[in-house]
Amino acid sequence: MGSTRVVIIDKQPFFRAGVKQAFSGLSDFEIVDAGPGDDLTAIIEADLPEVILLDIDAPSLDGLKMGRSLLQRYPATRLVMMSSETNNEELFEAIRIGAAAYLDKKANTQELETIIRRVGRGEYPINDSLLATPTVAEHVLKQFQEMVSMGMSVESITAPLTNRETQILRYVADGNSNKKIAQILEISEQTIKNHVSSILRKLNANDRAHAVVLAIRRGWISVNENQAK
Repeated sequence: MGSTRVVIIDKQPFFRAGVKQAFSGLSDFEIVDAGPGDDLTAIIEADLPEVILLDIDAPSLDGLKMGRSLLQRYPATRLVMMSSETNNEELFEAIRIGAAAYLDKKANTQELETIIRRVGRGEYPINDSLLATPTVAEHVLKQFQEMVSMGMSVESITAPLTNRETQILRYVADGNSNKKIAQILEISEQTIKNHVSSILRKLNANDRAHAVVLAIRRGWISVNENQAK
């Protein structure tokens, strides 16, 4: 298995050095760091990292603007946004620019390693961050709906869901397992699995959490809705 190449972009040299030291014993990680005054383009193009760790308050430019620019220029690279003080507004903006994860800089080494490995595999842990707190999901939903009402562009999804698929996705958003949803709707668990597979395929979603986030962005579902059979 090849190494996961990671570039750390942060204005604090002690933070960058700390991350490099923490991962120094992991042979499958290649860590490169960049700070104020460094040529980021040259560094990234020289290493072509799978993952970029980017401070919200990155050097020289606003981190979110820089993150958007990096993803546009290097679409195959996954972006992990880091913040000294995480909050709902930053989470929303990180989701909006397409970040794969949003992480507190106070996270321990194991947490950071886990996030990097998941992101390197193509996962989007940021979806878990959104769904972990229903109030945050509602906040994101409201802002995306406002964007749509103002005519602003939101990620398009080409394949519509059936009424049953939407109903099942609402139950998924509320944290129900396939087995539990089958009991609620009084249909077989295999039927639920078939519907979930169809949902993932239509939305081009990586997993159940990703499908929920995509549907929330479109305003198709909310969380903790009262549901009828």
